[in-house]
Amino acid sequence: MGNFKLKNRLTPEAYIEGVLAGDRVILSRAITIIESNLESDKSIARAIIQAILPKSGNSIRIGITGVPGVGKSTFIETFGKHLVAEGNKVAILSIDPSSQRSRGSILGDKTRMEELANLKEAYIRPSASGATLGGVANKTGETMLLCEAAGYNVILIETVGVGQSETAVHGMTDFFLLLMLAGAGDELQGIKKGIMEMADMVVINKADGDNVALSKIAKRQYQNALHIFPMPNSGWSPIVSTASSIKNIGINTVWERIQEFKKLVDTNGYFVKNRKEQQIQWMYTTINEELKQLFYGSDKIANQIKELETAILNSKISPVNAAQRIVEEYKKGF
Repeated sequence: MGNFKLKNRLTPEAYIEGVLAGDRVILSRAITIIESNLESDKSIARAIIQAILPKSGNSIRIGITGVPGVGKSTFIETFGKHLVAEGNKVAILSIDPSSQRSRGSILGDKTRMEELANLKEAYIRPSASGATLGGVANKTGETMLLCEAAGYNVILIETVGVGQSETAVHGMTDFFLLLMLAGAGDELQGIKKGIMEMADMVVINKADGDNVALSKIAKRQYQNALHIFPMPNSGWSPIVSTASSIKNIGINTVWERIQEFKKLVDTNGYFVKNRKEQQIQWMYTTINEELKQLFYGSDKIANQIKELETAILNSKISPVNAAQRIVEEYKKGF
């Protein structure tokens, strides 16, 4: 089976040429290489990324998150179609920490974005099933670079799981969009303060029909809540707007505000500064990931951990001492 997989591999040059030519089939195959954990694929992946790097970065990267039931897939489809109609090429990527358990829960969302998926100017890629959030985020970051090199100038990165993934998405995007619903007035309690603080824009979705009045109230509440937070380093005052993905109301406003944001951060230098800081942070995240894999991938360590677990359960050693002992053991290998 392993050999069969390897026979299907192209040369690094073929992947690079295909990606730069905007060939969607080759792009998908190159992303599969990026997501692979095979050692032979990792060297091809490094060659691809290194070669396409100068052609990447020419996009606006937009993170999109939202509470469950907010209508994220419908919003992304409507927003994506609007972006294409405006002459953009759009790539939709996802970070789904839960996919390691369900092996790709995002696929359900992908089928719901059928109209967008059928447009040649749009590319939708479900997230990799990584062993950890860091792994998924790193691979999504490299996938983003490939999409940019293939000519996609708007990258939408959506969080599928709830929790840590928002921070990971915020750390690799230029603009962070939070989708909310108008509710019974206590919805501010339902969203973590940290996520609100990261938002450059809050969009109250499903603002149609009976929901219009409620959405206006929610808009005021969120606007007031955003004023409590300190001014972001970008110099941009986060804003709230209402939209209906189904009725295609307010979607153009979202894109107009993002363009206003881009103009501001280009002028004040924050855009480039933030990108550079993200690159450095990405390096550290990758180092942490690689070290973890080296450590836990060692058979010797795995056996010793089992013994130490038993010792902890039998109150023979404290968890801290056990951790220190195994790290000391690992250091002997250097």
